[in-house]
Amino acid sequence: MSAKQFDVNGTEYRIMLTEQVIGQVNNLKNLYNAAYEDPESFEDVSAEISGTINDIASNVEPPAEDSDLDGLIQEIIKAVDNKAAEIEKEMSEKQPKPTKKSRSKK
Repeated sequence: MSAKQFDVNGTEYRIMLTEQVIGQVNNLKNLYNAAYEDPESFEDVSAEISGTINDIASNVEPPAEDSDLDGLIQEIIKAVDNKAAEIEKEMSEKQPKPTKKSRSKK
């Protein structure tokens, strides 16, 4: 869990990147992808997208202004993506490197 701060349109916002928030952001990205891949389904998922955005925004301090919501959500998505990349990098550094075993010829 880590705290992130964002300046959006001159307002400083804070959010804790909890597992719940990260899950909501990943769900939002999946919904965006679904709407992008099948534009006809946009109407079906637009209410779900809106609800997920509101769920994410409810974790922000101070409460987000409607005019800042788009920029704020974009910043939160970037922060979650950066956090995931950071974790992935740490995990790959901790894994032992495979070594080549020398074979002797018989």
